[in-house]
Amino acid sequence: MTTRMSLPKQMAIGMVLGIVVGMIAPSVGLDASWFKPFGQIFITLIRMVVVPLVFFTLIAGAASVTDVRTLGRVATKTLIYYIFTTALAVTIGLLLANLVQPGLGLSLSTENLTPKQATVPPLVKVLMDIIPLNPIEALSQGKMLQIIFFALLFGFGLSMIGEKGTTLYNAVDGCAETMIKVTNMVMLYAPIGVFALMTVTVATHGLSVLLPLIKLVAVMYLASLCQVLLVYLPCVKFAGVTPGKFFRGLASPLIIAFTTCSSAAALSANMLSVQKMGASKPVSSFSIPLGNTINMDGAAIYMGVAAIFAAEIYGIPMPLDKQLTVLLLAVLASIGSMGVPGAALVMITMVFTQVGIPLEAVALVAGVDRVMDMARTTINVLGDATGALFVTRLEDGKLKPQPENQA
Repeated sequence: MTTRMSLPKQMAIGMVLGIVVGMIAPSVGLDASWFKPFGQIFITLIRMVVVPLVFFTLIAGAASVTDVRTLGRVATKTLIYYIFTTALAVTIGLLLANLVQPGLGLSLSTENLTPKQATVPPLVKVLMDIIPLNPIEALSQGKMLQIIFFALLFGFGLSMIGEKGTTLYNAVDGCAETMIKVTNMVMLYAPIGVFALMTVTVATHGLSVLLPLIKLVAVMYLASLCQVLLVYLPCVKFAGVTPGKFFRGLASPLIIAFTTCSSAAALSANMLSVQKMGASKPVSSFSIPLGNTINMDGAAIYMGVAAIFAAEIYGIPMPLDKQLTVLLLAVLASIGSMGVPGAALVMITMVFTQVGIPLEAVALVAGVDRVMDMARTTINVLGDATGALFVTRLEDGKLKPQPENQA
């Protein structure tokens, strides 16, 4: 009797093969663009299932919570966790950057470099935009905060009408279960998508681009590792999950995050993975989609590291007050970073502007942004998963892992 190789293993093999093929492709005259459509198909398939999966699971989760105060408690604990861990993330980034000094001694030319400009909306507008003018439009455009807001209200309304809503609740719950199955079907294509994405990334950017900025990349990855060891693992242990089980359970969403550089692409796999580990449906259905939009610990680390690096390149002093400004702005900017590739590179212009760093510095790190984006997206996804388990433990007192099944 033969046993089928697990999906995370297939994805890991696809990633390794992609790195190998990407490294040899330029030398044998193989055009990496041939692989691009296969990777794009994977990202499109994942994004296809995200909105309906979140919408139906969130309505079903909210409808199952009869006490409004319970969800209010969950929301408060989730937001406190997100803000606290994001502040710790940027602090770790700043401390390590000060220690290693990645920009010291480097002289990089900024001629003919055009930085991306960011239009950062005021905080009041961000909060006002949570309420959708047209819920159907929010669904069609994938505006996750608006979808979460409407789905929660709809779910509460459904729970309040009692027996009259039983048929509709069963239908919504059935839609949620169907979307889980559809997501599992889409994930069967994941190994091919991961292989194609890694091939294109390595072949396009190559390893030579890392050499001038190797210290910057090293600080980013080291800071990410510190965030995992010092922040996430204590929270996971508190939740009652061993590190081994935690990383095994999250293998699929982490590989998706690392290869696609899109936390939105990993959203559905992340939500299903934490539920298998015992996170409650109401908590995970709320915290994972919300975290996908506002909890960007990886982006916060990146902003702290990049600010110190750019200041050192230009010889700009960064006293404590400026670094505290970076900390505050990085927390706020990470909340505004959408879960798409390269968003943090655009949002960092807000941080640079406020502390007097020339915007041309953004273009200096653009060459290695994809490599750093892999780390920061993985941390973003890991932070959301940790939050779901941590808040479930605070709410329920104990995780209830699902039995292993086909899904």
